[in-house]
Amino acid sequence: MSTPCDLGGRGVLVTRPAVQAEGLCQLIEAAGGRAIRFPTIAIASLDTPQTRALLAEPWDLMYFVSPNAVEQALAQCADPSWPQAGWVAAVGRGTARVLKAAGRAPDLVPSDRYESEALLEMPELADMRGRRVLIVRGEGGRGLFAAAMRERGAEVHFAEVYRRVMPSVDVGPLLARWSADVDYTMATSDEVLLNLAEMLGPEGRSRLLATPLVVIAERTAKTARDLGFEQVRVAERAEDAAILRSFCELAASG
Repeated sequence: MSTPCDLGGRGVLVTRPAVQAEGLCQLIEAAGGRAIRFPTIAIASLDTPQTRALLAEPWDLMYFVSPNAVEQALAQCADPSWPQAGWVAAVGRGTARVLKAAGRAPDLVPSDRYESEALLEMPELADMRGRRVLIVRGEGGRGLFAAAMRERGAEVHFAEVYRRVMPSVDVGPLLARWSADVDYTMATSDEVLLNLAEMLGPEGRSRLLATPLVVIAERTAKTARDLGFEQVRVAERAEDAAILRSFCELAASG
């Protein structure tokens, strides 16, 4: 496996949910780094008759906001022809891969930035008059895509198929060795970042804010700076390889 750099034994705190972290952890370790697995979000299924009914209906557009949205929706659908949608959209390549593996490659995937804003720029979604749209997401997700679809004339519904919860862990051992073990950390969403800060608590705050942070969106970078992070780097893309490159850049800069 080729890697863009040698991380030289530096430790990276990987905060993704456990089921989504291994690919990045393997890349970090292949690049000579130490992946420290510390998920700040766990995924709990939300399975209701209302959600199952929505998932079974036909839609003009079905938008999946994350790999978790695909996996949890699949667990609720026994119909082999699912999903019944004219277009299926994915927020990014990770979500697209899970859809493809499930037998329904998406029709719409942003080619650059992997977020709702980039999907909304696609010309196919410019005029949604009379279209029915289902957004498959976690509980209480962002409302930007739904608001834009309604403004463009669509009828919008949500299927909230999972809940994000904060893990309960003893952070004492991590904090005790923070200076020796943790060189960089990361956050793939505001919620991941805010949970990390809350889990470490007041005792770990100064150490966390002094640790270089990699994020995947400018909005999370702003949240980090508002919290007081001293060094924040935004990965070029929301992909494991791009996140690794950001750690490489940090290593190269000293």
